[in-house]
Amino acid sequence: MEKLHFITLNDYTTESGKKISVKLSYQTFGKPLYTAPIVLVNHALTGNSNVVGENGWWNDIIGKNKSINTDEYTILAFNILGNGYDNNAKNLIKNYKDFTARDIAKLFALAIDLLNIQHLFAVIGGSVGGGIAWELAALKPQLIKHLIPIATDWRATDWIIANCHIQDAILNNSSQPLADARMHAMTLYRTPESLTQKFERSKKDNTLFNIESWLSYHGKTLENRFQVSAYKLMNQILRTIDITRDRSDFLDVASNIESDIHIITINSDLFFKSDENWHTFVELKGVKDNVNIHEIKSIHGHDAFLIEFDQLARFLRPIFKTKVSSHKKKLEALVA
Repeated sequence: MEKLHFITLNDYTTESGKKISVKLSYQTFGKPLYTAPIVLVNHALTGNSNVVGENGWWNDIIGKNKSINTDEYTILAFNILGNGYDNNAKNLIKNYKDFTARDIAKLFALAIDLLNIQHLFAVIGGSVGGGIAWELAALKPQLIKHLIPIATDWRATDWIIANCHIQDAILNNSSQPLADARMHAMTLYRTPESLTQKFERSKKDNTLFNIESWLSYHGKTLENRFQVSAYKLMNQILRTIDITRDRSDFLDVASNIESDIHIITINSDLFFKSDENWHTFVELKGVKDNVNIHEIKSIHGHDAFLIEFDQLARFLRPIFKTKVSSHKKKLEALVA
């Protein structure tokens, strides 16, 4: 595993008015910082900064000769504060409702400034990671060349907020909060058709269906690698995605983002609905030329961005085949 690095962020005031000082952890992969175009990868709800290599959760997309080629790009990935991956007890968040998705984006922006990074070739993230990508782009409209939000949107809908409310209730009231919250979430991340294809009402034994065993397995597995405080915080971040809060309307905010925007949706997503992504695209296309949309076709629902790698790679490949040399020259000019 690539070494964890830390950036100290002193006296940050959250959107709710709380002052904190934290050490934000991150990892880099591929080319060393400042030698190549930088791609920021935002992890999903139970993910972390380990995107490439041993146990890398996106090895099918990022790596040598992959869609995002580590021989041509620097990969930067922050751990969302409080996710527990850095094993720093001081970074675990108890008062999780003090934080919003915009707080996380602001912390990332501060860290990017401290790293003296003035330009990102791309920011990419799935689900809550994509929501944070939207928030970062709204905060820093000139920072990102390619904004790539996957299986997400620029705000949490009422449907997302409703399910986050249920998750929060499970996490605060269940006798086995992590396992139970994860089992509930898995039924949202997949579709009925996906589960039917996988299990077909088969049984593990006379008393247990394989779908029940599978859900229990995912619940117990999360208990072994995640913490309740982290799940509560990530759930809170998910429900607070909204680039328009305390600003103007969506078109005013989004039209100021200079990035080429590449929305990637999933036709069967039961969480961030495809219809809503297409509505976002149509609205934005009316005021901004450099916006595109791609749709993953899958029966697997929200989790398809972690399953349908061939389709995702086909959408990403043209973006990351852009001539790297021109971006290197721009990078050198910015750092000079």
